[in-house]
Amino acid sequence: MHGSSLPLIPPETLLLAYRSGIFPMSDNRDDPEVFWVEPRMRAILPLDGFRCSRSLAKVLKRDRFRVTCNTAFAKIVSACAAPRTDHPDSWISERIAASYRQLHMAGHAHSIECWRDGDDGSAELVGGLYGVNFGRTFCGESMFSRADNASKVALAWLVAALRRAGVRLLDCQFMTEHLASLGAVEIKQEEYVELLRSANSDGVEASLPEGYVSLLSEVSAGADDGASSPGKLIAQSLTQTS
Repeated sequence: MHGSSLPLIPPETLLLAYRSGIFPMSDNRDDPEVFWVEPRMRAILPLDGFRCSRSLAKVLKRDRFRVTCNTAFAKIVSACAAPRTDHPDSWISERIAASYRQLHMAGHAHSIECWRDGDDGSAELVGGLYGVNFGRTFCGESMFSRADNASKVALAWLVAALRRAGVRLLDCQFMTEHLASLGAVEIKQEEYVELLRSANSDGVEASLPEGYVSLLSEVSAGADDGASSPGKLIAQSLTQTS
């Protein structure tokens, strides 16, 4: 079933759901139905608690990947929804994917992309993530990796950019071993809802793209003890707080 024949979830409905602590899922890629999820336990990643290992810090400092923001949102969603060896079915149905593309056009869904540039001028998308952004909250939806450490690099950039934007809450929805290794913690849904309300109580909109631009500006200005690249700046800032 093609996305064009399905009614999209309106941006205002999606945002109302996220502000209420729930989010949509489907049973598989072709499922036309959407169900709304309110987990009993919620995974969050404290923005001052990201665990940047020595090996990840080295990858960041070497700038192994070129990292961008919002340059390939639709491709990121498609890659996240693609079948995987350990997870052949995806909760990201075409209806949900199309709804998030619409939310992206409305300015409330963003992506981080990791590219591997070839000597011939080609650029291969090898990892990234996307999520929903409102108030001082970013709800990470999904990530993927086609190269070693690509998803970790994308998450490190996300954390660094969100901190600079003034975001207070990074929601990861469900806990995984991968997220736990990077500093995610699990809390009760009731506690999450309270954090959600507190994070957005002042009415300020803190966006990922603004934080991304701020991050690049710091490097251009020669800030943070002479960090000469975004990767080095991120590695320095994250190892200081992890």
